[in-house]
Amino acid sequence: MRITESPVQTGATLDGDRWYAEPVETLLDDWSELSQQGLSHTEAAQRLEAVGLNELVIKAGESPLKKFLQQFSDFIVLILIAAALISGLLGEWLDAIAIIVIVILNAVIGFIQEYRAEQAIEALKKLTAPNARVVRDREVRIIPAREVVPGDLILLEQGDIVPADARLLASQSLQIEEAALTGESVPVKKDAHARVPLDAPVADRLTMVYASTQVSYGKGRAIVTATGMQTELGKIAGMVESVAEEKTPLQDRLDRIGKYLVYAALAIVAIVFLVGLARGEDPLHMFLVAVSLAVAAVPEGLAAVVTIALALGVRRMAARNALIRRLPSVETLGSTTVIASDKTGTLTQNAMTVRKIVVNDIIVDVTGEGYEPEGEFLVHGQLLPANLRADVAEVLRIGELANTAALRWNEQTGRWEIVGDPTEGAILVAGAKFGLWREEIISTFREVAELPFDSERKRMSMIVRRPNGRYRLYVKGAPDVILNLCTHYLDHGIAHPLTSERRAAILTINRDLANQALRVLGVAFRSLERVPEEPTPEMMEHDLVYAGLIAMIDPPRLEAIAAVEEARRAGIETVMITGDHLATAVAVGRELRLFDQDDVAITGQELEHLSDAELIARVDDIKAYARVSPEHKLRIVRAWKARNQVVAMTGDGVNDAPALKEANIGIAMGITGTDVAKGAADMILADDNYATIVHAIEEGRSIFDNIRRFVHFLLSCNIGEVITMFVGPLLGWPLPLLPIQILWINLATDSLPALALGVEKAEPGIMQRPPRPSSEDIITPRLLRIMLFQGLIIGAVTLAAFAIEYFLHSGSEERARVLAFSTSIFAQNVHAFNLRSNTLSIFKLGLFSNMALIGAFIAVLLSELAIIYIPFFHPIFQTMPLDLADWGLIAGLGVMPLVIMEIVKFVGLVPPR
Repeated sequence: MRITESPVQTGATLDGDRWYAEPVETLLDDWSELSQQGLSHTEAAQRLEAVGLNELVIKAGESPLKKFLQQFSDFIVLILIAAALISGLLGEWLDAIAIIVIVILNAVIGFIQEYRAEQAIEALKKLTAPNARVVRDREVRIIPAREVVPGDLILLEQGDIVPADARLLASQSLQIEEAALTGESVPVKKDAHARVPLDAPVADRLTMVYASTQVSYGKGRAIVTATGMQTELGKIAGMVESVAEEKTPLQDRLDRIGKYLVYAALAIVAIVFLVGLARGEDPLHMFLVAVSLAVAAVPEGLAAVVTIALALGVRRMAARNALIRRLPSVETLGSTTVIASDKTGTLTQNAMTVRKIVVNDIIVDVTGEGYEPEGEFLVHGQLLPANLRADVAEVLRIGELANTAALRWNEQTGRWEIVGDPTEGAILVAGAKFGLWREEIISTFREVAELPFDSERKRMSMIVRRPNGRYRLYVKGAPDVILNLCTHYLDHGIAHPLTSERRAAILTINRDLANQALRVLGVAFRSLERVPEEPTPEMMEHDLVYAGLIAMIDPPRLEAIAAVEEARRAGIETVMITGDHLATAVAVGRELRLFDQDDVAITGQELEHLSDAELIARVDDIKAYARVSPEHKLRIVRAWKARNQVVAMTGDGVNDAPALKEANIGIAMGITGTDVAKGAADMILADDNYATIVHAIEEGRSIFDNIRRFVHFLLSCNIGEVITMFVGPLLGWPLPLLPIQILWINLATDSLPALALGVEKAEPGIMQRPPRPSSEDIITPRLLRIMLFQGLIIGAVTLAAFAIEYFLHSGSEERARVLAFSTSIFAQNVHAFNLRSNTLSIFKLGLFSNMALIGAFIAVLLSELAIIYIPFFHPIFQTMPLDLADWGLIAGLGVMPLVIMEIVKFVGLVPPR
């Protein structure tokens, strides 16, 4: 199956959709001809013509040009474009060009960051099978997988990628790797003869194989029941396509700020214009004053500064292994209240690991993580006693010899990897930890014959020739099955008769381990006098000597346990969503300490019986969901969102993609994650480390605080400019500032100082406070009062500089404007230091602890000096040189915002957040 951008729906299903529940005997009767000779070439061609190719249909992606043009769709950007047009119509071309440059800069930054978005469905092509083996007219043929049709008889063997959804007719030790589709952490043992209930979820349909899953062991023969968009993979692709894009909280907040600013500016402009006309002022003059006010009110640099600050945040997060695909997602992380996490590969290692070995009814704990062959063997916390080493070695030797997997070092990734069945691989890793490497064992224990695993026997055996020339049968499988074949048990290297009491004790231990969600295997052996030419299970697998039990699980990541606790302290709920079994989910959840006293875990089947309203009512108390489908994951995410929670969904499989896209922020695993999951996500974890999510949330909170800082800075400065331009004409004064001067003030102070505030370090205790309410605006009522107060100070000192020069000294409008212009820049530049903290003194924080802000202060001051003293700029900005006394006045008035706010902080008039 492959990907197409055709508008035509592709694929179809065989009549009916419950083939998985039909007995195979009935199907063999119904499909007697198909099951023997397959479709004829003529019938296959007709079906292909009728139902279309076996491929996934995707919507054509947006062109780069369209993505670039979308960067201009934000409300505040549209306002800036309108301001540029008005400035151009009035002949203020410098103003117009400056605004357009800002807008284009903002668009370019956003476009570069988001260009690679929307690749979720296209990535499916890497999962699809290029070819398929089918039976047509009684002949086995290899055809392109895209030409497979419903009714085709397909043949499967180890290593094959399944080309379409199909019902098994025959299976021989068939195991399918379905982790990416269902979340199942180990290969699923398929059985054509299994009895499957009608309400079984996809993960439990043992009679079915699904498109794009991989055969890890055995063989099978199956009739294709669904192709193209009708496969389970196609349904997921359809769900990903159907999930609508939503604006992030930050985008909504910035839009609201833009609208409020426009409304405020229009109101002020109208008042000033009408008051001027009432006083008999020239209408054209008052119109220019009104435009100046509008320029002062709208922070031209806001969109660009927010975008650049987010991009800087992206760089910092990348250094901590969190890769952001969409800029606004950075801030969304900071307001996350719920992490809905996939289990396999996210909270757990996605590496089956032997945790316990049982010999002589003694439980031996095995330490170590993942596939690294490093760990210890402990009994009651102490190193393994010497008198148990021989029996533990025999258990591991049996497990390694009755084994077809391989443990290999990958030079490219620098990691140990398993080739073959993960369960068998876990035994190899445990053996390597003990010093028993399979490669060394089989160099002296020569394999003679294998009796492969099958689902009826529930075991596999290997006949080997030992170094002494004698033969031995090694068996591993389900503990109860193995015990039924045993007549003796091994104790300190000696075989003793297996009594009913000892058998019961072993089964009790097995049951206790299984209740801990451990996967338990029994191992046994039998010495042979000779080996038949064609050994069979019936001949060989009897009168065995029981050696012990091996118990394993896909364990939680060690760092995930600490990360879940840190998230809880930060007021963030963690919920586990998995396709694995309920007992496994509960066991892992307990190790992660997800559950409180009243919390519960439910299965996908139980979820099916809950209405959306019931799920929304109960979602707070459900901490784990097991055996869930992609549709269930969508419902869970939507239920949390219905409770006004900001949901981060983590995952790595194809089955996670729709929910990743639906969540407020989707987080995919970078190493084990499929390309489909990465394409649907907003953020990718480069190290697959759950703890990185918590670091990213901390960074997100810090970034939002910094965005709030420079929004506070920009707007308090603009309030000062509005007060200057509003009060001056209202008092009958000449314009204190010209439009081009206001624009330069905004460009100078809205850029470098604002960006420097964007790299301010996180405040202490940032992860000990609860998440922000999703409804909380960037500008709160308390913050608005502070901004008005600070804007009043900036406006007052600017008007004071103008008044002192105009009324008390030279009486020159031009010279008074230059002093007002310079004082406004100086005051706003100094005011940036106030914004490092609303409660802590700049001297307590350390004047030089944000060197970026020091650099910005110097750069703005130098640009101000250039405009004042370089003749080229005089006609542009209507400036002139100033003397030392003028600079004394400018500095004296300009430091007042810092002096006054330091006094306010000292007496505690500003309440903490």
